[in-house]
Amino acid sequence: AGVKDYRLTYYTPEYKTKDTDILAAFRMTPQPGVPAEEAGAAVAAESSTGTW
Repeated sequence: AGVKDYRLTYYTPEYKTKDTDILAAFRMTPQPGVPAEEAGAAVAAESSTGTW
């Protein structure tokens, strides 16, 4: 349906944090067959504007 993988938008492993960033920690267990990067990016989308 034209939906992009979350990791294409919310997974940026090369990102360098800034002093003004707010950091949060989440614990998640991906479902079988779901890459950890995709599951983590989906969590990031839920805690930002990804699902608003």
